[in-house]
Amino acid sequence: MHMAATVQRSLERAQIQFDIVPHPHSESSLESARVASVPAERLAKSVILDDRKGHYLMAVVPANRHLDMSMVCKGDELWQLSSESDIASLFKDCELGAVPAVGEPYGMNMRVDPLLTRQQDIYFEAGDHESLVHMSTEQFLKLVPRAEVCELCPQT
Repeated sequence: MHMAATVQRSLERAQIQFDIVPHPHSESSLESARVASVPAERLAKSVILDDRKGHYLMAVVPANRHLDMSMVCKGDELWQLSSESDIASLFKDCELGAVPAVGEPYGMNMRVDPLLTRQQDIYFEAGDHESLVHMSTEQFLKLVPRAEVCELCPQT
């Protein structure tokens, strides 16, 4: 079990109450939810975007939903999915594909879908493919106080 050092420091600095949920190796957030027996709507999946000018944005949606790019872009913003090599360079203390849903400690702005903030608690990748961080939604919002809560998923 490995927690990214950046996430660990942020949790300690903000005095966040959390626990770690170990699970069998998984390759996606939806699979992590399944193998950890966690409701997929409570697992925060991060999608890293860039504007081709060196700025990055983390969009956070439930693992069982898809990000609607048209809902991310506001005004003249033009975001695209970041490349794996960019993501690897941004999250050096994480395994590729296991990006924690906390962009602020990594120096990026965040947008979080309200479907997550309405949950009682939230899970997110700890930085590897075998553990999740679990905390109350209140604690999550304390950890990422500048995150913008806005619709990012199509309503079904």
